[in-house]
Amino acid sequence: MLNKYLPFACIYFFINSLALPFGLTYTSLLAPFFYIWILIVRKKEIVLPFIAILLPFIIIHITIVEPEIKTYAISLLNLLLVYIFCQAVYTFLYVCNDIEKIFQKILVINFILCLIAIPLYFTPYFPIVWDEQIITEGVGEFRRLKLFTYEPSYYALLFTPFFSYFLLQYFLRQNTINGRLLLSMVFLPYFLSFSIGVIGAIFLAGLITWVVHFRKLTTKRRILNAIVSGVVLLISSMIVLVLFFRQNPVFIRIRNIFSGQDSSGKGRTVDAFLLANKMLQEKNEYWGIGLGQVKIIGDNIIRNYYHYNMDITATIPSAAAETLAIFGWIGFTLRIGVEILLFFFTRVWTNYYRLLLFFFIFIYQFTGSFITNIAEYVIWILAFTNVFHQFDVKKENRKSASTLISPGTG
Repeated sequence: MLNKYLPFACIYFFINSLALPFGLTYTSLLAPFFYIWILIVRKKEIVLPFIAILLPFIIIHITIVEPEIKTYAISLLNLLLVYIFCQAVYTFLYVCNDIEKIFQKILVINFILCLIAIPLYFTPYFPIVWDEQIITEGVGEFRRLKLFTYEPSYYALLFTPFFSYFLLQYFLRQNTINGRLLLSMVFLPYFLSFSIGVIGAIFLAGLITWVVHFRKLTTKRRILNAIVSGVVLLISSMIVLVLFFRQNPVFIRIRNIFSGQDSSGKGRTVDAFLLANKMLQEKNEYWGIGLGQVKIIGDNIIRNYYHYNMDITATIPSAAAETLAIFGWIGFTLRIGVEILLFFFTRVWTNYYRLLLFFFIFIYQFTGSFITNIAEYVIWILAFTNVFHQFDVKKENRKSASTLISPGTG
């Protein structure tokens, strides 16, 4: 029987922006229906508290900062629609009884699409699912998988909750899909999308999660085997690449990132905060420049900074830096403060899955994303919502104490 939530999950993951103008999504268009559904299910008003929180910023922006009103109003509406969708996701997590089945169907469909995309790579129809771009200095045009999303990095970010979910299943021997097939299904999208930012943030998040629960996780055989195998494979690969393929795209990009010559990596980190600070100096350092004003105020600033002589849409490719520009130091401080507060309030560290996602998205917000990015907010919601009890640390401890861990599917 088809799960009634599956079509909405497929819209969110696969076709949310397909054939729509940039910045518009189907989940935003469906926000009024989500709002009605939330009122029916939770019997709770959700919009007024959100407006109340934003009201001090709105008043100060309009009266003191004096933004371009039409752009400000459109951006505020877009942010409201994103908020309603986030509330719908939160509601879904509590009312859906078979989240894993939905996750599994998304995983399988995505894997099939990846397999279909591979032969398309070699045809004139590659732009349907592949993005061709110069990823870093010294590397020519490079094709990366984006499926039907904006770009490869966004696709990789969308996939992160599914990757983390099923990889933890495998490590904790909870997987119902054959182990080798499951690993192929979770790693192939990252290999094809080649998103160094997402992959790097996942690696760091996994490392921190392992350190936090070092004794509990290291005693698990699959995790210990993965660490040993991973180290051996990494060293072997590095030796082969250094000896025979020194000019491969991976080495070149990593070298450029550490030397500061990678325009994408530098633009999403250091440059993003420098540009945000320049924009604040134009308006209000504490309250920011206002919603939608980055593309207005930032146009000349970004054009002069990068010496552009072409038409551009001014953006700040970092959620944290964009928050700083739009809402100032007060808004930026509130953002980080709320994240830390919710970390302790919801006891994120008591669940492997939630902890992994929290560290990932906390790191990633400084290296990419944007403030209306629903893929980012979904990860925050998953990190702060306590519904994935199969990954609870205490549950694992009880299981280990009471009985031997039964072997998962091979």
